[in-house]
Amino acid sequence: MISIGLVLGAGGVLGGAYHSGALAALADSTGWDPRTADLIVGTSAGASTAAALRGGLAAPDHLARATGRPPSPEGATLTSAFPDRISLPEAAEAGSRPPWGYLPQAPWLVGPALLRPGRSRWGVAVAGLLPAGRLPTTVMGERVTALHADRWPDSPTWIVAYRTRDGRRVVFGRDDVEVPDLATAVEASSAVPGRFQPVRIASGRYIDGAVFSPSNVDVVAGLGFDLIVVSSPMTSVPGAFRPDNSLGARARAWSTGLLSGEVAAVTAQGTPVLVLEPGADDMALMRAPGPEYDRGPGVAESAYRSVLERLDDPTASSAVGLLNQLA
Repeated sequence: MISIGLVLGAGGVLGGAYHSGALAALADSTGWDPRTADLIVGTSAGASTAAALRGGLAAPDHLARATGRPPSPEGATLTSAFPDRISLPEAAEAGSRPPWGYLPQAPWLVGPALLRPGRSRWGVAVAGLLPAGRLPTTVMGERVTALHADRWPDSPTWIVAYRTRDGRRVVFGRDDVEVPDLATAVEASSAVPGRFQPVRIASGRYIDGAVFSPSNVDVVAGLGFDLIVVSSPMTSVPGAFRPDNSLGARARAWSTGLLSGEVAAVTAQGTPVLVLEPGADDMALMRAPGPEYDRGPGVAESAYRSVLERLDDPTASSAVGLLNQLA
């Protein structure tokens, strides 16, 4: 029996749009249904996508919603309880500025993040220096609750977050850490530092799992899958864009290098990895000016086309062959 693991990385609104196009292309090209993955790992935007897949929303319906087209009757029924867009309150409504100003939320994380052996965790260091966000995460959890109520999916589902108290990456659904429900796990995984409120679970406060790694592919190393499929919106294929000194470009370069090391850790254990990540056309749309929600449909459509091309590449043939066997 062929076993498939699916890893869905972070990326915000545009990351969710990328997942929608990538998964739909994967399903259309190979016939494989991402909902049937033996394990789904999600971080931030990928956590929301993982929850929707495990809630029964098919890959073509993800793309339909991302592009404003009508979903299937099944998809329409599943998504009738939540809106197309997440509506966030203005910062002023989320809480007034404290009289002492904006203090770093976890400055004790900075030293270990930058001085640890191997690759520095710049995301952790930046998160520790940023103030705690003020926007509520409940709007993201409500969408998950609409599909799952208070149940964790029956099929293996791991959601990655980061605990500020002790500087530990936590994988809900795998680690011995109790979480009330899938919605709370997704909220914790999506609590972007400096923007969203950290999510308190028991005695810990949790923030976006992307501060440790935008993809967290290494959590599946050594699990013995026949194939790992990775959708990684925050990295890019070589030459997809011209690097510059902007913070966004540096973050993407860091993310891409981190992903390369994580994939190597998985392949070293004998498991092949199919990586789906933005190409030049995708990057042009992702880096264009304008509101993210306005760019989302174009990113989803572009991701669909670019992933179809990726799956036609000879280097993907063995992975495509495995997925075809499961169709």
